[in-house]
Amino acid sequence: MTLNNLRGRVAFIFEEIDFDVDQIVGVSNMKTTDINELTKSAMQSYDKNFLNTVKQGDLLVGNHNFGYGHPHYPPMKAMRHLGIRGIIAESFSPGYWRGEISMGFPQIPCPGILEFVSRWDEIEVDWATSTLSNLTQGTTIGFEPLPHADFAMLQAGGLENYLKNRFFKPAAIGEIS
Repeated sequence: MTLNNLRGRVAFIFEEIDFDVDQIVGVSNMKTTDINELTKSAMQSYDKNFLNTVKQGDLLVGNHNFGYGHPHYPPMKAMRHLGIRGIIAESFSPGYWRGEISMGFPQIPCPGILEFVSRWDEIEVDWATSTLSNLTQGTTIGFEPLPHADFAMLQAGGLENYLKNRFFKPAAIGEIS
């Protein structure tokens, strides 16, 4: 299985260093289990019109140590529900990184990304060449390839599928298990 390139618009740029993703939905909504209710709260303190402008395939951009704090799943669950396909950041908080990669949600560390894109630019992440192209501006920047296990988890769609693919081998027809 190959991992498709990501291509979409930069729906939002989080310029804050050590950005805590809980702020995306607000700490008061962290225990909300209804995805539609959770999604309604997404980005309201940053852009009141976000829910009307975001579309399937959009990407987010962040600063250094994106995801700092306690790595809770509701904020990014809401963003995935809205169609966000991945995040490109200067760097990521390790706990946040591990949690989202294990969920199969692409994270691309790309030093220099904040100077490379503007909001609403059309961009494309090319996994094979470890490059990010700004299609709006006609420029390209490199990023470090993901560690093999992280890339394999993304290819599999998350940790659960990765482990099933790696360790579970179905018995052949007629074979006793």
